[in-house]
Amino acid sequence: MNTTPARWNVYMPLLFAVVMIIGMQLGFKLYENLKGKPTMSAFKGGNLSELQEILSLVDNRYVDTINNNQLLEHVIEQTLQDLDPHSAYITPDELQEVNESLEGNFVGIGIEFALVNDTVVVVTPISGGPSEKLGIMAGDKIIEINDSLVAGVGITNKTVMNSLRGERGTEVAVSILRPGVKELIDYTIVRDDIPIVSVDAAFMMDNQVGYIKINRFSANTYNEFMDNLLKLKEQGMTKLMIDLRQNPGGYLNAAVSIADELIDGSKLLVYTQGRTYERKDYTATGRRIGNFEIGDLVLLIDEGSASASEILAGAIQDWDRGTLIGRRTFGKGLVQEQYNLSNGGALRLTVARYYTPTGRSIQKPYNDGYDAYEEELNQRLEDGELLGNDSIHGKKQRTDTIAFKTLVKGRTVYGGGGISPDVFVPLDTTGLENFTIKVRSLLPEFVYNYYSNNKQEFANIIALKTFKQNYTISNAMYAQFNALVKKKIGFVDEKLMKQNEQELKSYMKAYIAKQIWNYEGFYTVTQEVDKTLQEAYKQITNPLSAESKPTTNKQ
Repeated sequence: MNTTPARWNVYMPLLFAVVMIIGMQLGFKLYENLKGKPTMSAFKGGNLSELQEILSLVDNRYVDTINNNQLLEHVIEQTLQDLDPHSAYITPDELQEVNESLEGNFVGIGIEFALVNDTVVVVTPISGGPSEKLGIMAGDKIIEINDSLVAGVGITNKTVMNSLRGERGTEVAVSILRPGVKELIDYTIVRDDIPIVSVDAAFMMDNQVGYIKINRFSANTYNEFMDNLLKLKEQGMTKLMIDLRQNPGGYLNAAVSIADELIDGSKLLVYTQGRTYERKDYTATGRRIGNFEIGDLVLLIDEGSASASEILAGAIQDWDRGTLIGRRTFGKGLVQEQYNLSNGGALRLTVARYYTPTGRSIQKPYNDGYDAYEEELNQRLEDGELLGNDSIHGKKQRTDTIAFKTLVKGRTVYGGGGISPDVFVPLDTTGLENFTIKVRSLLPEFVYNYYSNNKQEFANIIALKTFKQNYTISNAMYAQFNALVKKKIGFVDEKLMKQNEQELKSYMKAYIAKQIWNYEGFYTVTQEVDKTLQEAYKQITNPLSAESKPTTNKQ
């Protein structure tokens, strides 16, 4: 647990922001010539801060050689952690990757890859990207990048990304080994803008029910969502399921724009407010009709749904617009603004809290320090909350939360620690054993290799619906997987393998579907074993009673 003083006084954030970020490097340079001289005299009558004084002494007198930049970064990171868990210093090396995930694009060759047996394997070429245009295929193995061997040399994901990404319009040479082709195939790929897709899948689950999976809220998420929503409506969708599980959030505006398509009138969707940050309301645009303001709506949430995901879920719940299914969300109700720094890094600083339409702040407590905050999800499991509905808002929880009433039906909801679902689905505990976790982690690699070596088995399968209904994992294939488990882990727990056989086979089938139909295939097939998805489908196809069913009211 963090052992720093209980609270910083009001001057400390300013001191660290100004002194550390702007002044430290200057301070080190000014006192570079003090090495070997009586240091204490340098501060007589000076106006340097105590922090500068201490770090300069460390720089000049410490027994071992130190890296000033690393020391400075560590002090900054520790200071920001003591303010709140989401204020952060982003180093220049990290900033590009962080921005890419939110901006929704990067410059590269346009592939999804995985490291399999110390080899870079193309999982799929990104549609419309330069690799796809050149004919690079799923299953291709990248052996060389710019004449440097990258197979069997212990290469890392970061090294691969650094090699394949670069300036737009520049070239990268790759040598590829393709299954069934003896010689390496050489390609010269011109790097280009590559979109990072935030909507993993969108498809019809039956003649009426549409499903959209959103993995983050980036700059492009709203446009992606709308493109897929309109396609589903053209296919006859009248009921919608939005999957926000394990969605860590992102841009507030993206979540607000999507909420605006689902909630009618000029209703308040969320507002933000801070000590020096005036209240700002985000409302639905009553001047136009959203594209899905009427129709049954279900949102899937869990403990990995955070920030912008909670904004969308909170608006839907507060206005009784749809049903939330799953488990209590993460509980991140803090708003950050990003300030670029002169060293090429950035400061992501919490400036406000956001509040749902009823006025709920759903930020979970962080008074016990950063470590306790990070461990809170594990604590939910230990307390039994993830396994049963009774403890979601038990006695302890109620003492530090405030009850609110939803704005249409007057149902009781709570702030102060995430958004609780309307329909609870417990965590599937069958995969919590250490052995089972290791086994499941081997599934993508196994299925990729099996599919690459047995493509003829799937050559005549055209329709995903047919695959889902008719394809089964053979006992021979499962035996091959058992052999891989023994090779990788060193032993096979026969009891657990038998206990989890049907589920493991279902996920094998889902990963095969992903090879052929991408994420649409994966999520279509995982419905067979995904209890939350099953419950959501049950709720939306068998509507709740008139007394409890969420409604849409025009204003």
